[in-house]
Amino acid sequence: MTTVHMSTDQHKKIDNQAASSSIRFQQEAPKFKRWGRKSPFIRYGLPMISLTVLGALGLGHLLQGSKDIAKVKDDQEWEIIETRKSLSRTGPVDAYKPKKISLEEELKALQQKVDIENYEYKKIPRPKESK
Repeated sequence: MTTVHMSTDQHKKIDNQAASSSIRFQQEAPKFKRWGRKSPFIRYGLPMISLTVLGALGLGHLLQGSKDIAKVKDDQEWEIIETRKSLSRTGPVDAYKPKKISLEEELKALQQKVDIENYEYKKIPRPKESK
């Protein structure tokens, strides 16, 4: 184990440095307090604006990261589905077979379901009338 011996000159230097830093701090404190009165923007507005801007940038960065992770996960799932389809013996498993549907056919089917020519008026009771 080693011991460090300090001379009295070194102790005085350390004490002088501590005293000068505390005096300097005491002189600087009133100047800092005056900032709020002289220029309130520097003391209150600037920190608030910087916190808002940096917070928005940070949130944007976090959201972009989560979007990237979701995209990678979606790509991996898509690759698994594609490999499963391509590895089956009889061809693609559950292959997508779209129906060819036209708008006219959809309109005819809807018109058959709903008859807009034959209807009857039904009066809906008002809240005050139901009592």
